[in-house]
Amino acid sequence: MPRRRQKRAAKTYLSPAKRKGKHLLPPKPYRSWLEADIANDLNERGETFKYENLKVIYAIPTVVHTYTPDLELDNGIIVEIKGRWTSEDRRKMIYVIEQNPELDIRMLFATDNKIARTSRTRYSDWCGRRGIKFAVGRKIPSEWLNE
Repeated sequence: MPRRRQKRAAKTYLSPAKRKGKHLLPPKPYRSWLEADIANDLNERGETFKYENLKVIYAIPTVVHTYTPDLELDNGIIVEIKGRWTSEDRRKMIYVIEQNPELDIRMLFATDNKIARTSRTRYSDWCGRRGIKFAVGRKIPSEWLNE
């Protein structure tokens, strides 16, 4: 069923009885008829008030996630092993590495695939641009074990 379009805003306050059945927007500055009804009631009682006068600052807290690395070598190197590396995985690794600069996190890819079918960028290119150490193959490089 199509939605009804609201008509122009009322220029002055209209009681619920007068606006019944009409789809009018509330008079300015109010955002809803409920706000307009309450403000009208306060005005009729002779009460003073300020409408949308105060601005309160708040922050939406971030969601804290945990990351469980695939391997931690005895020398402290953390190895994340990837076959397929999705954009979500890449975004997660950026956050993990940026927020934990004290950790030596490296990527081990089974193959050096493109990050997307139509992209020219390969996993190695992506890591190289961001300064992330990586290797391609099915074995951890000896250099990583001997560091």
